[in-house]
Parts: sequence; structure tokens; C-alpha cells
Amino acid sequence: MSDDIGILRQRTIEAAFARELHAEMAAELGEERATAILARAVIRMAKAAGAEWAKKAPGGQTTIQSFVDTLPAWTKDDALRIEVLKQTETEFHFNVTRCRYSETYKAMGIGHLGAALSCNRDGTFCEGYDPRLKLTRTQTLMGGATHCDFRYRLEQDA
Repeated sequence: MSDDIGILRQRTIEAAFARELHAEMAAELGEERATAILARAVIRMAKAAGAEWAKKAPGGQTTIQSFVDTLPAWTKDDALRIEVLKQTETEFHFNVTRCRYSETYKAMGIGHLGAALSCNRDGTFCEGYDPRLKLTRTQTLMGGATHCDFRYRLEQDA
């Protein structure tokens, strides 16, 4: 993924390709199987991306702060509007009040694939970034809620 074009633009390019690939798979396999296959591929990509981002953490040490420091990449081009609620050494909580990823997928006619293309990346990105980093989210704008509730927690070493 190129940092130069921004993640929102990158996701738009990916979505255009995914839309056509999904349509072909759905014609052969059915909508449900096509979406499941797409979701699995996106999850693998997210975990790998998390591992790549972890390599950029200062001194190779992932922390809540190093994770927070990745936010400008996700919010670039007004892609997300967030309201930070809490930030400590082990927790980072925020709400997303506007999601242009969701808006973009809906405008492309693939709002029904938005969760597979975007939302399901978030938790698995954490797995690649730092297996101790856990996400709890109970609602999304993509799913019709008024906001997305992101609650990240960095578990202590066992």
C-alpha cells in the first residue's frame, strides 16, 4: 500500500477490483460464498499489513502510542472523523463519527460488501501489529449505527 496516495484512495482502487471479482465469484458460487472468500482474503491482507506497520514502530516496540501514531494514515483525506474518548498506556478508545470508506463503498454500489472490505480488517490488523492488541467494537456506521465504537486494549504479557 502506498502512503503517497492515502489509504482511502488505495481502498477505493481495491474496491473497484473487488467489486468485479466478487460479481464473477457470486455468479459461479453464490453471493454468500463469494463474500466469504472475499472476506477471508481481506483478513489475510489486514494481518500482513499490521505486521508491516509494526516494523515501523520506534525501536521495533509496539505500544498503544505507536499504534495511535498510525492514525494519520487512516484519517488522511478526511477519511475518518474520530472523537477520542480515552488514551492510556494500555487503552485507546474512540468513536468514528464519519467514515468515508463506508460512503465510498455505498457510492460505488457495493455498500453490502463494506464490512468485508473494510470493517473486518480492524481486528485482524491488530493481530498482525501486536497479538496483545485487542479490539472491541459493537457497532459501525457501515452497519447503520450513528458511529463506530473502537475500543482498543493492549493486554499485558502473560
